[in-house]
Amino acid sequence: MSEMARIPSFAVISGAQVRDALTGREKQVTELVEATYRMHGAGMTVNPPSYFLRFPDRPSSRIIALPAALGGRRPVDGIKWISSFPENVAAGIPRASAVLVLNDHATGYPFACMESSIISATRTAASAALAADWLTRDRGRPTRVGFFGVGLIARYIHTYLAGTGWSFDEIGVHDLSAEHANGFSDYLRRSGATARITVRESAEDLIRTSDVVVFATVAGRPHVTELAWFDHNPLVLHVSLRDLAPEIILGSTNVLDDVEHCLKADTSPHLAEQLTGNRDFVHATLPEVLDGKADLPTDRPLVFSPFGLGVLDLAVGLHAYDEVRAEGALVEVPDFFADVHRYGNA
Repeated sequence: MSEMARIPSFAVISGAQVRDALTGREKQVTELVEATYRMHGAGMTVNPPSYFLRFPDRPSSRIIALPAALGGRRPVDGIKWISSFPENVAAGIPRASAVLVLNDHATGYPFACMESSIISATRTAASAALAADWLTRDRGRPTRVGFFGVGLIARYIHTYLAGTGWSFDEIGVHDLSAEHANGFSDYLRRSGATARITVRESAEDLIRTSDVVVFATVAGRPHVTELAWFDHNPLVLHVSLRDLAPEIILGSTNVLDDVEHCLKADTSPHLAEQLTGNRDFVHATLPEVLDGKADLPTDRPLVFSPFGLGVLDLAVGLHAYDEVRAEGALVEVPDFFADVHRYGNA
């Protein structure tokens, strides 16, 4: 380590600051996510397996640790700590909450703790919008999109599709809660969407009438089992990862963000691997698609299953940190590190 290395100051960045730093920058953030995927494909990242903290008394809940390191011109290390408590939805609060810690690449000292549910939703939405763009280039531009599950992630995906130039003739909405489906429809109208908005009463109806199907549910196991519902070969943004029966995965063209990460924790692709004993159903990763290294069949549904990489959180989080710092709005914690001299204070 250089003798010039110094301990960085430590800042706490609120969700409101993160939101303000990212709002209206959908195209810029999507380009950042694309660059990060390319770096990941080139081996310029470290993205270990996520660690799942589970609870015997709360089997549907979990807290996940996503450590990562991002190389390139602005290297940064860190970890996202994100909880998923599906029962929160019934109480009227979001399912997920999270913090992101950014570590200085030179010293390892943390220099920021950020509210990260917005960062997580943002990178997920940017990833979905990026995949939708690249994966439909040989299939024609879709005109109908359907949202299955209408929480925070669905709202952000809609925002990122609109913010990166997508427009649709029709937007379908389906949720197990009619109240939530109607609420999301109202949100779409307030957002300025000009498409015809239709609440679909059944999963089958939503899927059959959509060219792009967005799964953003809290499902813990597959609940969509009929491959015939996908006979029109839509693009499926399988963001929630556990909605589709393995038979649907096996009957589709499959693109993952990262094979090793996706094939774990009983995701739908993982169940397909367990069923067949192989990974032959995986056609490509998104970084391979971006680099022109994938030849994807077009005669079947196309399913994009992103596990969500910690390096994306780092990239988006660092961008938000830089925006807050540039505005002079960092809230630093004085003396956060109490003992900063190796041999004690003189």
